[in-house]
Amino acid sequence: MSGFFASGELEDIAEKVEAGERLDFTDGVRLFASGDLLTIGRLADLVRRRKNKDRVYFIVNRHINHTNICLNRCPLCAFGRDKDSPGAYVLSLDEIEKRAYESRGRGISEIHIVGGLHQDLEMDYYLEMLRRVRRALPGVVIQAFTAVEVDHLARTSGLSLEETLKALMEAGLDSLPGGGAEIFSPRVREKICPRKISGERWLQVHETAHRLGMRTNATMLYGHIETMEERVDHLLRLRALQDRTGGFLAFIPLAFHPQNTALEPLGLAGTTGYDDLKVLAVARLLLDNFDHIKAFWIMIGPKLAQVSLSFGVDDLDGTVVEEKIAHDAGAQTGQHLAREELVNMIRAAGRRPVERDTLYNVLWEG
Repeated sequence: MSGFFASGELEDIAEKVEAGERLDFTDGVRLFASGDLLTIGRLADLVRRRKNKDRVYFIVNRHINHTNICLNRCPLCAFGRDKDSPGAYVLSLDEIEKRAYESRGRGISEIHIVGGLHQDLEMDYYLEMLRRVRRALPGVVIQAFTAVEVDHLARTSGLSLEETLKALMEAGLDSLPGGGAEIFSPRVREKICPRKISGERWLQVHETAHRLGMRTNATMLYGHIETMEERVDHLLRLRALQDRTGGFLAFIPLAFHPQNTALEPLGLAGTTGYDDLKVLAVARLLLDNFDHIKAFWIMIGPKLAQVSLSFGVDDLDGTVVEEKIAHDAGAQTGQHLAREELVNMIRAAGRRPVERDTLYNVLWEG
């Protein structure tokens, strides 16, 4: 059967995948270096079918970005602002509560909240935010605050990571999103996000959350200055943490958008569809202990996300409603997809649509 999947350079990797054997660092680098995208896609599709059959998941959710004021001002980011910059904003607790109430009766199962590191927002703001959102949407999962934000709250409040997470959970936090991981390589972080927490600290935040019983997501920002080796290192460090905790729900590769960032003068062109499909497929092959690989349509567009369903992807994220971070960096996608559009995209690709909640509990299956 391996001859159907590959010949020559990838034949031994195909044999390992077919046998269910774990791929190593060298295999990962070879996959990224290979020009045989269709073979990589077929192998990833094999793994997807083993794990999820023909199910493709989506969620009805809403994003809220509560502030774009951020101490870090990372070169990779077009969203963050200084406190006195044009366009800087912070939503009041009343405004956040209003947006949560506006979402009632619309069938959403998740509120996704992330923002900048605002120097004047204290722990009480975040705890009260969670309480108000929970009151407004009692049955909805709150997935909020990246590991970077959690670390910031721990440092500014004087609490340990565990104490910080426990306080947030008591106020209503259910899950952490995967943002802030970028690329774990110190070389890359020094250039694209020098003031952000280290890759080790990001992993520590998620490991602590897993230990407390919280499920979280993982990401990787690709398509900037990282090498193939640094991509593989990142993926394998996520895999190692998942081996220890089993706490990750899904992996979401994030395509870098250079427009309006401090990295734009470097002449970075952004990713191509070829890059996007390869990253998704290689992630599916390397992350053998992750149940789900998500194509974030906001980043790569709905059409390519649909194609990725044949390259190892089994999740298209959700309806989103409002998203500022990728769009400030030049994303040309819309900020909302109707539930019916997601269902039609999945069916047209020959897959079975499954509406889920954040924890992959099935709410509806088509």
